[in-house]
Amino acid sequence: MASIISKMQKKKENYTLKELKSLGCDLLSSRAHINNLPLLLSFISPQSPPQFVVEALLSLQSFFTPLLSQLPSSSSSSSHPSSTKRPRSEEEDNDDTTKTAEVDEDPEVVFKAWLRSNFDEFVKLLLDVLVSDQSEDTLRDIVLGTLMEFVKLLNAGRFHSSIYNRILNAIIHSAVETDVFLDILNSKYFNYIDVRYFTYISMEKFVKTLEASAVSVENNETENESKDSMELSIRKIYQVLSRIPPPQKQAEKSDHEMWSGSDESSSEKPKEKKKKNKDQDSNLLSPTTIAKRMKLKFTKAWISFLRLPLPLDVYKEVLASIHQTVIPHLSNPAMLCDFLTKSYDIGGVVSVMALSSLFILMTEHGLEYPNFYEKLYALLVPSVFVAKHRARFLQLLDACLRSSLLPAYLAASFTKKLSRLSLSVPPSGSLVITALIYNLLRRHPTINHLVHQEPVENANEANSEADEDSESRPKTNKKLGIDYFNSQDTDLKKTGAMRSSLWEIDTLRHHYCPPVSRFVSSLETDLTIRAKTTEMKIEDFSSGSYATIFGDEIRRRVKQVPLAFYKAVPTSLFEDSDFPGWTFTIPQEEGKC
Repeated sequence: MASIISKMQKKKENYTLKELKSLGCDLLSSRAHINNLPLLLSFISPQSPPQFVVEALLSLQSFFTPLLSQLPSSSSSSSHPSSTKRPRSEEEDNDDTTKTAEVDEDPEVVFKAWLRSNFDEFVKLLLDVLVSDQSEDTLRDIVLGTLMEFVKLLNAGRFHSSIYNRILNAIIHSAVETDVFLDILNSKYFNYIDVRYFTYISMEKFVKTLEASAVSVENNETENESKDSMELSIRKIYQVLSRIPPPQKQAEKSDHEMWSGSDESSSEKPKEKKKKNKDQDSNLLSPTTIAKRMKLKFTKAWISFLRLPLPLDVYKEVLASIHQTVIPHLSNPAMLCDFLTKSYDIGGVVSVMALSSLFILMTEHGLEYPNFYEKLYALLVPSVFVAKHRARFLQLLDACLRSSLLPAYLAASFTKKLSRLSLSVPPSGSLVITALIYNLLRRHPTINHLVHQEPVENANEANSEADEDSESRPKTNKKLGIDYFNSQDTDLKKTGAMRSSLWEIDTLRHHYCPPVSRFVSSLETDLTIRAKTTEMKIEDFSSGSYATIFGDEIRRRVKQVPLAFYKAVPTSLFEDSDFPGWTFTIPQEEGKC
């Protein structure tokens, strides 16, 4: 007994690695050395040297692993009066005659309750080491592996969601970058279907907690620290959700691998395994059941996350990838209509990025969005042709205007608006605008008169814009130099585009950039004969820039090169007649060497 007390009183700094290893060996060899357990726990700390932490961790893991199935639950152990005390010796029990309640209790129950409290402390210390700034990446990998082993083994073959939820909670609220932990989870654990399943469940719980805190933060506008911490948590939740492999429609065998129960001992007889399976079927989620519920959990996690007040950078990242990473895997993609319509109504770059997902809901999932083309028309500004996501936007713009059932006034308004923008955008924008106008004129023969519309005398100016849907060519008043198109009008029926002409395209014939002036000549063909023409691929022009135009010009083979012709070989760079009153002859004395 004196040796045990001396060990407890010995300072932790005085132990060597060899002595620490012997403490672990003694703990594993006999219950008589059980008091080494609290001593080993004291080494699980971010301040301890990494090699000491690993040695104590391995000893404690080897000690607790065989006992996990025998430990009581945390609730029962915490309610036990002796759960936080060390095991009492026989001498102490005999001397303490006043505490008859503790004497009457079963010593084995007290011992297991004490073990459970120490195990909970062990898990807490491991989480502290995991998210500490002082821990190395290798140590984090070992600690996370130990915690995941407890997730697998503690609940008798079932996934221990409580410990796993604590792991994710510590990661989200830690000061360490989330990518450090996600790299480990993604490489080792996210390939298991139950890990992904319970990750979505935990993310949904965290989001609901943040929703409640977001309401309190809005009421107290002075709490800037709480706002910053909430934004940081939102960013980390998004990083976790974006790194989880999405559920597949037809899951392969590898997708059905389970982390819980994946290392069952092969030494057991088949009969014993069947008995265990029968006993656990009522509580154990099968891979098939999880696979069926996965899409629902995926949907709940993402929909609840999108209700949060997302920071602008996260908002843009979500909109940029949601049509590829989220919509195809939702149980009901129409649930995103509120989020996408609000994003589309914001305007600017956010609306441009939301258009891709909104277009998918409209074309594939039957979403009806009023005033869609009016909002799309409002997005046509010069800045969109230099935006980061302009390529996708311009391709979707061409797709939205592809239907031959569009009214003539609508097609004319878009054509005229694009034509006006060609005067104020970079050369790459003029090229893609020319391609868009080419496709619009080819698809909608009723607006071909915009290419060249001559004024007619005694025109009927009282024709309403509603009559402009007819195939007859509208008449205009003979007032040269007047353009009836109003680019500021948001009502597409009142823009006056049908009475205008594409004079802006004619000015591009004299554009300073040769590729633009050459490309405009493509509109001179008769686009009404569809058999002789083909649509232009917008993706060939949508990503253009000054660099791409310059590269194309360098690679272009020139058939005729302009050359300077002189009747006589020039003797100087400039002629005397070019600069009257000046002489460029060098004096002879200065010219001698």
